[in-house]
Amino acid sequence: MFKGIAMKQSYLMILSFLILFTPSLLIAQDSTKTKEDDDDWAWEFEWDDVDEWIGWSKKKPTISLIYGFSNISREDVVESFADNALMELKLGYTTMKTTRYADYIEKLTYNYSFLNYNSSSLAGNDDDTSKIITKNWQFGVGWSTGYGYKIGSQSAVIPYYSSTLSFTEIDFQNDSLNVNDEDIMNRYEGTFRFGSSSEFGIRGQITDLIIVEAGYETAAVFEAWLFWKWAGSAVIEVAANGALDVFIKEIFKSSPAAGPVVYFVLKGALGYGLYELRKSEMNWPFPSAPPVSMNNFKFGMTFTF
Repeated sequence: MFKGIAMKQSYLMILSFLILFTPSLLIAQDSTKTKEDDDDWAWEFEWDDVDEWIGWSKKKPTISLIYGFSNISREDVVESFADNALMELKLGYTTMKTTRYADYIEKLTYNYSFLNYNSSSLAGNDDDTSKIITKNWQFGVGWSTGYGYKIGSQSAVIPYYSSTLSFTEIDFQNDSLNVNDEDIMNRYEGTFRFGSSSEFGIRGQITDLIIVEAGYETAAVFEAWLFWKWAGSAVIEVAANGALDVFIKEIFKSSPAAGPVVYFVLKGALGYGLYELRKSEMNWPFPSAPPVSMNNFKFGMTFTF
């Protein structure tokens, strides 16, 4: 118990530092600054950014076929869940462009909608009948960004970070649940529940058409969508990500080769830290019930056209 509290306090201190102090550290300047120093810190207007957000003229239709293994849990459920497997389809658009930081650094953006099926039956079911067997359908939208290294005219290795918003229907198959678990399960059954996830992994671009990928996803399914508490928690997440983006941009400017790795590590650490904080309170730091948590190891192929 005390270990868990200490861990959450540590994550809270890290997030607080990122939100409150990173921007200050980045804009702090010497009192003897010159006109050139001011120009260095000036906001940079770039047509490439306008094209990415408005025109997105280089977008390519994209299909992803994903398979994976899933572990499901909820902190206040007594019985354990059976192992699950999942199949997922993503449909969306990607853009790939060389960054301004270095001609060997590529940026891949992938915005998509998705549908997946996650069930104990796909994993072969478990012989232990006391475990909770589930059958879950999920759909939603996702945003993925990665910076990677070109290793050929058509090839690249791209660490990435993704986030999603989703709706999930969980169907519990067990008829012999204890009173506590049955009460919790009844809160989910019969409707789609709101949730979110983050994912980090590696994509390997083989050709302009084919990308192979492997990733680790942490997802939460809420028993109820408490909008204002969720919005407050989301604001904290957006602020932390914004602070990281400012810091990572400076890394790219000073050391482009380190940028993709720093982006991958810091974004992944933030996503996993928030997941841990929300395992006991779905709208952390606001009082709320635990979510159903899903840890998914995923791999598959993506086709761009």
